[in-house]
Amino acid sequence: QVQLVESGGGLVQAGDSLRLSCAVSGQLFSEDHMAWFRRAPGKEQELVATINWGDGGTYYLDSVKGRFTISRDNAKNTMYLQMNSLKPEDTAVYICARQSHADSTYPYQGRGTQVTVSS
Repeated sequence: QVQLVESGGGLVQAGDSLRLSCAVSGQLFSEDHMAWFRRAPGKEQELVATINWGDGGTYYLDSVKGRFTISRDNAKNTMYLQMNSLKPEDTAVYICARQSHADSTYPYQGRGTQVTVSS
């Protein structure tokens, strides 16, 4: 069974940086896709970035392009989200997720880590 544990969140000021980590227990395969979602108060959960575990191919939400970088360390079974030039609107719970092998959903999710950006 896959377990996902996020860390690295915190309270920062606008313009600061944070790096989130997601430790993954269980085996990951080259065809697996991993993702970061975020959930802000009063808003629906949105997909922030994805990465293919094998070839490292990535996708980003338009509003974070050029500021956030998703990466992975296959040897450590860990995924990262480097967040630069943070804005107050980036405030949310950031959640690590693994895609299902059966379809394109992300049913396996961690508990999340809180990121708060003050203006």
